[in-house]
Amino acid sequence: MTPQTGNTRLTALINLLDEPDETAFNLVQEQLFSFGADALVPMEELLENTLDPVVQDRIRHIIRRLNRENLYAEFVNWLSLESDDLLKGFILVSKTQYPSLDQTAIALQIEKIRKDIWIELHDNLTAMENVKILNHIIFDIHKFAGNKKEIPAPENSCINTFLASHLGSPLSLGILFIIMAQKLGLPVYGVNLPQHFILAYLSEGGLEDPVEEDVLFYFNPFNRGTVFTRREIDLFIKQMRFQPEKSFFLPCSNAEIISRLINFLIYTNNQSGFTDKTEDLENLLTAF
Repeated sequence: MTPQTGNTRLTALINLLDEPDETAFNLVQEQLFSFGADALVPMEELLENTLDPVVQDRIRHIIRRLNRENLYAEFVNWLSLESDDLLKGFILVSKTQYPSLDQTAIALQIEKIRKDIWIELHDNLTAMENVKILNHIIFDIHKFAGNKKEIPAPENSCINTFLASHLGSPLSLGILFIIMAQKLGLPVYGVNLPQHFILAYLSEGGLEDPVEEDVLFYFNPFNRGTVFTRREIDLFIKQMRFQPEKSFFLPCSNAEIISRLINFLIYTNNQSGFTDKTEDLENLLTAF
């Protein structure tokens, strides 16, 4: 029943998972945690082969904590070194809900969408024409849509389930557009408008000290890429009685988008009664 491993100390510790004395088991458990990701495969192998319910519960607890710690370390590294890769940030957040999601399948699907858009683009297109192509490929060819009936469902905001169902939240649809734009060199960025995540198409440059004059127009992927101007944002702010802020009109960073995604998933999990899922998400928030 013991998994095959070259590390005799790890093997010995795993053999003690049925230790009846709780104090002794806690010592074993802490030593297993010190192995980090190296302990995951042999622990998962043992979980598949043991029939002891106590050992099964202990293994699940250890695997969950190891996954959480590994994911947190990956996320800290993403924030500090890789935050320009929005797709990776989206995947890491989704792993709080689906630890074993298939990253290769996700990358292949994203690449297929990117290629379909790239084929249609050329240098003589206007900004508006570029957005029309994004809309056409994402909505008409790949059949993505906003899930307006079940916006709070967590599945709408995790990349693996979003790509599988093609139904998304305002955030997941917006992130998909930004990922495609970033991969294709189009100046499309997220805007942290309260209650509505929208996108801005800039005339040039990027996130280095942007000003409102850099924004050519805004558009809303959740409403099939409808284009609008600052005036509509002003009206929305007045209707909602928000105090106007510069951030409501200017592009935000990938880190801000991912922070908003985490908070939205915490909300949707709580709304759906999946409060056990929020712990790992709240843990990621402490990295900011």
